[in-house]
Amino acid sequence: MMPPRIPVTEAQIDRVVLQFYARVRAHPALGPIFAAHITDWPAHEEKIGRFWRNALLLQRCYDGNPMQAHVAAGNVKTQHFAVWLSLFDAVLEQELSPPLAQAWSALVHRIGRGLSYGLPQQDGKAQMPYLGEALTKKAPVPAQSGE
Repeated sequence: MMPPRIPVTEAQIDRVVLQFYARVRAHPALGPIFAAHITDWPAHEEKIGRFWRNALLLQRCYDGNPMQAHVAAGNVKTQHFAVWLSLFDAVLEQELSPPLAQAWSALVHRIGRGLSYGLPQQDGKAQMPYLGEALTKKAPVPAQSGE
């Protein structure tokens, strides 16, 4: 068995997920977005708990596709992720020790960034990640010496 990516317990994961979705349901922007798609909150929270057990504890208990789910929702936009991340970070800080909260937060931000790349922006276009100038421009051909 592999050691966990972040040494949290299943109980801590469950508390974070429950607290996060309580905040989501109460949030004026995110609440309606989630309410449009989730009718069975306990089942959704259990599924997301499996996602985090998979991501953090390396358990093989989640078989969903988060990107596909968020794209298919149709009303999830990249600008929602800043709010989503701030709520998640607040819950992590409330529920975990600073080292565990920081480690989980780093993973959350990486996942959020990845998910947001495939979602429409306010203008309806998908965001393409900036890969750096070196990858978007051709490098000059060096001059040959001695010619």
